[in-house]
Amino acid sequence: MVQMEGIQIEGAAIILRMAKESDLEAYYLFLQDAEFTKLTGSNQEFTHQEIADWLQKISVPHPDRVDFMIISKETNELLGEVVLNEIDATNRSANIRIGIQGSSNRGKGHGTEAMILMLRHGFETLKLHRIHLGVYPFNPRAIHVYKKIGFQQEGIQRDTLYQDEKFHDMIEMSLLEDEFRALHGKN
Repeated sequence: MVQMEGIQIEGAAIILRMAKESDLEAYYLFLQDAEFTKLTGSNQEFTHQEIADWLQKISVPHPDRVDFMIISKETNELLGEVVLNEIDATNRSANIRIGIQGSSNRGKGHGTEAMILMLRHGFETLKLHRIHLGVYPFNPRAIHVYKKIGFQQEGIQRDTLYQDEKFHDMIEMSLLEDEFRALHGKN
């Protein structure tokens, strides 16, 4: 189900929806999650005001990005975010990224469901042809999920992240619309 007013996508266990001002505290905690920041290679710290300003910015549709909060249908709590950014309408491509908050929410299929819902939105609603991502080798759980969904490894960007006093490569992966449909069918 896709509603263009406020854009909301409902899955089996989660809902993807636009950000709300009331997400501020939960989103702030999400961005403080040490495991999330390590796995995504983030090292930036944000103030409450910066996060409030960001939530206001992403709470409305933009032509070059779609930011969704991942919400549990059972508890109505914020589980994370999934984002299509760098949307290139001419070449029908975009980058995708995802983050799930807290180790208690990881490994339950929320990320897989959120990725499939967002990929379906990207390929079917936005008419994208190619969606790509970058992932670090020290995040094998994410790599496993991306491969299970159908992403193919394209290459390696060498030494892109300096973390824990050493450099790390980034694995580039992508998924094409026909590959997605072959694995996940049409909604």
